[in-house]
Amino acid sequence: MLQPSRTRYRKAQRGVLKGIAIRGAKVNFGEYAIKTIEPGFLTSRQIEAARKAIVRYLRKGGQLWIRIFPDRPYTKHAAEAPMGWGKGTVEMYRAPVKPGRVLFELWGISADVAKEAFTLASYKLPVKTKIILDRNDA
Repeated sequence: MLQPSRTRYRKAQRGVLKGIAIRGAKVNFGEYAIKTIEPGFLTSRQIEAARKAIVRYLRKGGQLWIRIFPDRPYTKHAAEAPMGWGKGTVEMYRAPVKPGRVLFELWGISADVAKEAFTLASYKLPVKTKIILDRNDA
């Protein structure tokens, strides 16, 4: 699973996702990409499941770039913990994504293969996504 090796602060506030993605909104490395069209949080498990779906479909061909990283800690209380016992322990790390953020990029394969691989990956993600098959489309 993806998670930061160390952080400045162990626990973080939740925050609110507002606006659209300015950074990470263009296709930089590959020819094809998948980007979000709604805000949300992706856990490291969801990112890994999508990555596995893409790699399994591609077999040996193509190159994959993961453009997001889960670096926001998500805390959770124990089920029996009463109020007043402080903030819970860190359960997982999540990546906040705004609309327009590129999640994965592919290079070195045909457009049909890329579209099918991204379709399989989008089933694993909790946000709505859009597949970009032309670099000028982003």
